[in-house]
Amino acid sequence: MYQWRKFEFFEEKLGGKCAIPEEVGGEITCSSSGRGKLVIGCDDGGVSLLDRGLKFNSGFQAHSSSVLFLQQLKQRNFLVTVGEDEQLSPQQSALCLKVFDLDRRQEEGSSSASPDCIGILRIFTNQFPEAKITSFLVFEEAPPILLIAIGLDNGCIYCIKGDIARERITRFKLQVDNALDRSQSSITGLGFRVDGPVLQLFTVTPASVSLFNLHSQPPARQTLDHIGCNVNSIIMSDRSELIIGRPEAVYFYEVDGRGPCWAFEGEKKFLGWFRGYLLCVIADQRSNRNIFNIYDLKNRLIAHSLVLKEVSQMLCEWGNIVLILNDKSALCIGEKDMESKLDMLFKKNLYTVAINLVQSQQADAAATAEVLRKYGDHLYSKQDYDEAMAQYINTIGHLEPSYVIQKFLDAQRIYNLTNYLEKLHEKGLASKDHTTLLLNCYTKLKDVEKLNVFIKSEDGVGEHKFDVETAIRVCRAANYHEHAMYVAKKAGRHEWYLKILLEDLGRYDEALQYISSLEPSQAGVTVKEYGKILIKHKPVEAIEILMRLCTEDGESTRRGASNGVYLSMLPSPVDFLNIFIHHPEALMEFLERYTDKVKDSPAQVEIHNTLLELYLSNDLNFPLISQADKDGEFHTRARPAAAGISKVVTDGKLMSNDKDISKECLERREKGLRLLKVAWPADMEHPLYDVDLAIILCEMNGFTQGLLYIYEKMKLYKEVIACYMQAHDHEGLIACCKRLGDSGKGGDPTLWADLLKYFGELGEDCSKEVKEVLTYIERDDMLPPIIVLQMLSKNPCLTLSVIKDYIARKLEQESKLIEEDRRAVEKYQEDTQTMRKEIEDLRTNARIFQLSKCTACTFTLDLPAVHFMCMHSFHQRCLGDNEKECPECAPEYRSVLEMKRSLEQNAKDQDRFFQQVKTSKDGFSVIAEYFGKGIVSKTSNKQAGTLR
Repeated sequence: MYQWRKFEFFEEKLGGKCAIPEEVGGEITCSSSGRGKLVIGCDDGGVSLLDRGLKFNSGFQAHSSSVLFLQQLKQRNFLVTVGEDEQLSPQQSALCLKVFDLDRRQEEGSSSASPDCIGILRIFTNQFPEAKITSFLVFEEAPPILLIAIGLDNGCIYCIKGDIARERITRFKLQVDNALDRSQSSITGLGFRVDGPVLQLFTVTPASVSLFNLHSQPPARQTLDHIGCNVNSIIMSDRSELIIGRPEAVYFYEVDGRGPCWAFEGEKKFLGWFRGYLLCVIADQRSNRNIFNIYDLKNRLIAHSLVLKEVSQMLCEWGNIVLILNDKSALCIGEKDMESKLDMLFKKNLYTVAINLVQSQQADAAATAEVLRKYGDHLYSKQDYDEAMAQYINTIGHLEPSYVIQKFLDAQRIYNLTNYLEKLHEKGLASKDHTTLLLNCYTKLKDVEKLNVFIKSEDGVGEHKFDVETAIRVCRAANYHEHAMYVAKKAGRHEWYLKILLEDLGRYDEALQYISSLEPSQAGVTVKEYGKILIKHKPVEAIEILMRLCTEDGESTRRGASNGVYLSMLPSPVDFLNIFIHHPEALMEFLERYTDKVKDSPAQVEIHNTLLELYLSNDLNFPLISQADKDGEFHTRARPAAAGISKVVTDGKLMSNDKDISKECLERREKGLRLLKVAWPADMEHPLYDVDLAIILCEMNGFTQGLLYIYEKMKLYKEVIACYMQAHDHEGLIACCKRLGDSGKGGDPTLWADLLKYFGELGEDCSKEVKEVLTYIERDDMLPPIIVLQMLSKNPCLTLSVIKDYIARKLEQESKLIEEDRRAVEKYQEDTQTMRKEIEDLRTNARIFQLSKCTACTFTLDLPAVHFMCMHSFHQRCLGDNEKECPECAPEYRSVLEMKRSLEQNAKDQDRFFQQVKTSKDGFSVIAEYFGKGIVSKTSNKQAGTLR
C-alpha cells in the first residue's frame, strides 16, 4: 500500500462534518440512496428522507418495530423495505416486505403524511421456513416486475418475482451451502449481473463465491471461489464486476472466476464504488482507528485518505460520497474539478500522473492535449527533445503545429521536426507550408529513402496526405526531379510533369511520348502551354501531334467512322497559333498539312487568313494582322482606294520589284496567289478568307498580282486600272482595258474614258497610246469629240496631229448624219403636207364610192350597203353588228392607239427613262425620241378629237 501515491483529489463538502437531522430519532439500521435523496431506516420502524445538504424532507412509520433492510428503486419512485411488524399469530413470522409509492401520500399536503403502501408481503411461508435475513437486494426488471433476493443465514436465498402490488408473484429458492456451521453458510452479499438477455446472481458466503444463472430452469449454480467474506465488504462495480474485501486484499470476480486483486492490508469494514473509484473503510489495528481511502485503480494512486471513527453507513448521491458515523454525524466528500487536480499535479511536476488521470477519466481531447503540451514543454526545458517530441506528437489535431515547429527549427533538432511533420501528414492535418518544410527537411538530410516512402507510398499517402503542387515545387527546387515527376504523374498534374521534362531535364522525346498517351482534351491543354518549347526543339514531331489532335486520325481507330459533328468538336488549329510565334515556317507547314487533310474545317477562314499572311510577307514574320482582326482593330477597315497604293510601284513598272525578292519569297507568293484563287471558287459569292485583310496584305507587301486578282474578282475594274496607272505600265493598262472594257463580256466600257483622261493628264508624250485608245472610243462611240478634245487638251505634250484623223472621221460622220436627217425632215414635211391636203379634201369635198363588189365577200355589191371613208364598201350583212369601223383598217388603227397609250404610260416611269438615257450610247437621241412622240411635251393637242 505504501507504494501508492497519495493525493487530495477529493474535498469535504458542507463545511466538514455535519449531523443527521434530529427528526431521525432511532438508531440507524439501514440506508439507501437514489433519485436525489437519501433514505434512512431506524430501529424504531421509522423511515426518513433527506434532501441535498442532509436536510430532513419527510418521514413515516414503515414498520411497527425495526426496519432491517430497505432499497430505493431507480426506475420508479418506489421504496422496498424489510422490517418487523406486530406478530398476528404464533405461526406467522413478524418479518414482512413492504413496497411504498413515494409519489403518493395518504394525506396530501402534509410533510408527515405516510406514502401509499402498495404492497405487503410475508417473507416466510410454509414452503419457505423462517430464518435470519442477512442480505437483501432488489432488481428492477421491466416495470412493474421486481425480482427480490433475500439471503438467509442457513445458506438459502428466497427469491420473489412479480408484481407485488397486484400480488402476482412467484417464489423460488436457491440453495448455496448446506454447511452445518451457519457462520460459514450465511449469505453475506448479493449482486445482480445482466449479460444481454441473461440475468445472473452473485452470492457470497464466508466460505464461497457462487454465480447463479437465473435464465435457466432450474437456475444453474457455478462456484467461483471457495473463500468468501463478511457483511458490508461486498459491492458491484459499474462494469458488473463483483468486488470482495478481505483482510489481505480486494478481489474482483467475473463470470469465469476470480480476476485481478489489489493488496490493501487491514480489515475491510465497508466497500463502495464511485465513478470508477474504489471506496474502502479499513480498520487499522495498530492505531485502532478506521481509515477511509479512495483508490484510483487505473492510475494506481490514492485520491483521498481520511481517518474516521466507526462508520455506520456509506452512500453515494448528488455526485458526492456520504459517510454516516455511529454517533449520527455525517461526512460529505466530493471530487475536485479536473483543473484543480491538474494544477496540483503540475506543481509537483507529476505530468505522467496528470496524463493518466485525464485519460482514465475520459476528459475531452483538448484537455488531454493541453496536459501533453505542458509535459512536452517540461521535457523540452530539460533538453529531453526526443521525449518532448513524443508528447507533442500526441497533441496533433488540438495544438497549433506552429507552436511545436518553432521550437525545433534549429538544425540540430531537424530529426525531431521531421518526425513531427511526418505524423502531421499521416493524420491529414498538414498544410502547404508543412509539406514544404517536411520536404526541405528530407532534402537537407539527403534522406532519399524517407523521401521515397513519403512520395511513393503504395497506400496512397502521397495522393491524400499532402498538397501535390507544393510537393512538386519543393522537389523540383531541390533538384529531385524524378520525385516531382512521380507526384505529378500520380496526381494527374500533366502540366507540372511536362514542365519538369521540358524546362528542367530537356527530355523532349519523352515529353512528346507522354503527350501522345494523354486524352485528346488533356493533350490539347498541355500542347497549348508547352508547345513553344516543343516547336523549337522538335518541330516535326510536335506538328505530328497537332495533326492527330486537330484531325480525325487520332480517334479514327476508336470511333471507326467520322462525321461532321465530331469534326466540329475537334480542336481548331487557330487555338495553337501562339506556340508558333517564333517559328512561322513550322506554322506554315502545319497549316498546309491541315488544309490538305481537312477540306471543310469550321475555321478555314481564319486558317486561310493566317496562311495568306505567311505567304505574302516579305520576311516571313509571324502573322499578327489576322489575330489583331479578332480583337477588333480591323473591323472598321474601309476598302483602300486606288490612289492609296504606294508599295506596288518601285521602278516605274508593275512587278518590277520581284527582282529584289528572294526565290523562297517568290515561291511563297506563288502559293499565296494560288490560295487566293482556290479559296474563291467561281460558284461562291464570297471567298473563304477575309477580303479586306487580303487587300491590306497585298498592299503592305507589294504583291500586285494578288491585288489585281482580288480587285478583278470583286469587279472593281477602276481599282485594277489604277494599279497600272500608278505603275505607268501603259501597255498593260491598254491590255487590261481591252479585257475588262468589253461590255459584251460583262466589262465596263467607261474604262476607256478613264484611260483617255489619264493620258490627257499624264504630262508626257503618249501619242501612240492615245491613238489606240481613240480607236476603241470611236468604235463604241463612247465620247463626243468635244469631250475628247477637252480631255487631251490638258496634256501639253500632245499635238493636233494625234487626233486629226479622228476629228476628220467624226466630222465626216456627222456631215453624213446631218444630210440624212435633212432628207428625213424633207420627207416628213412632204408627208405631212399630203396628209393635210387629204384632211382638207375630206372636210370640203364629197367622196364618190365606185366599188361594185363587197370588200369582205367579193360578191356584187347590192343594197343595203355601207361605205367607209377609207374607200372600202361592204354588204350590211357582212358587217354584222359593228357598222362604225372598217374591218380592214380597224386593226391598224387600234395598234396605233395602243402604241400611243403605251408611250403615255411609259412617260410616267421615270426610272425607265433615265435607265435608257444612261445605258444608251447616244442619250440625246433617247430624249429626242421622247419629245418626238410627244410624251414629255408640256402642251396637249386639243384638236385630237376633231382630227379623229
